[in-house]
Amino acid sequence: MFENKSRTELNEFGEFGLINFISKNIKTYHASTIKGIGDDAAVIDNGDNYILLSTDMLIESVHFDLGYTPLKHLGYKSVITNLSDIAAMNGTPTHIVVSIAMSNRFSIEAIEELYDGMMVACDVYKIDLVGGDTTSNPKGLAISIAVYGTVAKDKITYRNTVKEGDLLVVTGDLGAPYLGLNILEREKRIFIEQPNFQPELEGNDYIIQRQLKPEARLDMIKLLDDLKIVPSAMIDISDGLASDLFQLASASQVGFTVYEDKLPIDPQTYQRAIDLGIDPTIAVLNGGEDYELMFTIPQSDYETLKKEFDFSVIGHAVAKQEGMHLISKSNIKHKIMAQGWENY
Repeated sequence: MFENKSRTELNEFGEFGLINFISKNIKTYHASTIKGIGDDAAVIDNGDNYILLSTDMLIESVHFDLGYTPLKHLGYKSVITNLSDIAAMNGTPTHIVVSIAMSNRFSIEAIEELYDGMMVACDVYKIDLVGGDTTSNPKGLAISIAVYGTVAKDKITYRNTVKEGDLLVVTGDLGAPYLGLNILEREKRIFIEQPNFQPELEGNDYIIQRQLKPEARLDMIKLLDDLKIVPSAMIDISDGLASDLFQLASASQVGFTVYEDKLPIDPQTYQRAIDLGIDPTIAVLNGGEDYELMFTIPQSDYETLKKEFDFSVIGHAVAKQEGMHLISKSNIKHKIMAQGWENY
């Protein structure tokens, strides 16, 4: 299957390079497979509509730290990360299958706490947990969830369908989870050095919640439907706005111009970035784990969308040869660099 005979280190590829390498060797055999690897979810023709399939894995010490992540929050977040992928296809998630691998340091009560968090997410979003698997893991805890959803054929939204001139839109605000993670990591370091130290988390409720208990923006999918707007393309922001913007651009063979003064950032996020010596714009562009939606719309939809408060038009698509640029608040053009989350 793979003809590469020499040794290539994973860190030379990165997560997206590895996905591209694997996908070029994948064949499909069924006419019902409409979309395979390369988007937020696979798309299967089910006759009247499309089935959406996606999966996500969370590994201890890579994606989460149990030093400051409550198991119930982790269970909730592990479901949300999957639901967000279905939202990014303009779909509705309905079922999940959960597999976990754990070491013997976890008690039955701990696993119950983890699943309690999953069930809270299922209750909030009306999702059925219908199966899964459990096994041992000498290294700690790993969670793998597969999600199933549906979307009407005339409303499916991909990454590779941006058109030049389309407006670039994001939901909510960005950068908060990254700042929340910085606060939690800071408090953990202090605690390790001073075990009697009490964490100072007051005033950081919003950014910490965004890190430990994010939400899937299925409410925005419903709102777009109510507005009768079908995005020309869409992706969820999990790896950082810049990194996910590059994925959207690569899939659609376009460039983007983004305006710094249009980037949505919560006041607490902005202030904590300043306090920590982090450029707020860098936190927005490269932070990751926002689980907001980023999509494009024709300019003709602008008048309808601008009336809604939780959408921000942050730029527009340009020809591929124009590249990826950020127009600063002082009107200086900078190349956008993708420096989001990498697992290798």
